[in-house]
Amino acid sequence: VHPNVSQGCQGGCATCSDYNGCLSCKPRLFFVLERIGMKQIGVCLSSCPSGYYGTRYPDINKCAKCKADCETCFTRNFCTKCKSGFYLHSGKCLEKCPDGLEANNHTMECTSVVHCETSEWSPWSPCTKKGKTCGFKRGNEVRVREIVQHPSARGNPCPATSESRKCTVQRKRCQTEGKGKKNREEKRKKSNNDESKETRQESKGRAARRQNREQRENNNKTQPKKRKAPNKEQNLAPIDTAH
Repeated sequence: VHPNVSQGCQGGCATCSDYNGCLSCKPRLFFVLERIGMKQIGVCLSSCPSGYYGTRYPDINKCAKCKADCETCFTRNFCTKCKSGFYLHSGKCLEKCPDGLEANNHTMECTSVVHCETSEWSPWSPCTKKGKTCGFKRGNEVRVREIVQHPSARGNPCPATSESRKCTVQRKRCQTEGKGKKNREEKRKKSNNDESKETRQESKGRAARRQNREQRENNNKTQPKKRKAPNKEQNLAPIDTAH
């Protein structure tokens, strides 16, 4: 063993030196060089850091650097995520997506162009006018459809989702049953209120008359009866007119 090489290393190193750090790693660990200023230090990691990909050899496992435009990669020629300003397509980082594809600024990938898709038209609605289905001869009917697939940025836009057309129907009178019923209810309530009012007034009147009658009877009982004066004409003797 070289004098500068130690076998009592820390951090997963199999062999190391005081100047260069790890020189070899324990089994299944990856060896990677980290730059610290002008100096490179060897470290042993369980997985390669971002911007590197791992390769396994019989004697050593190494981390190699991805291409300059690639942020993460599976191999040097297959990128899994691109750096800012590039779009991922088939493992490559491109500044512009190929024809037939569009750039997705959310995922930073080249994706297929998606066109709008709609459902079938619904049946025409009943003929109406101002929200009513009676009291008119000419109105409008509508039909609608739903959007089942929204378009991508370069996809065909969605068409109108509703249509309206004129319609003609046989005029029919609107039923006023609800209004008539309401009026009848109001009249019945008013009649009941009037009857209740009259009943209360009659009850008050009867009570007042009964009270007055009782008062007169009490007055008659407490006052003495007056004697009836004799009729003067009855006491006069008849005048003899024979002489």
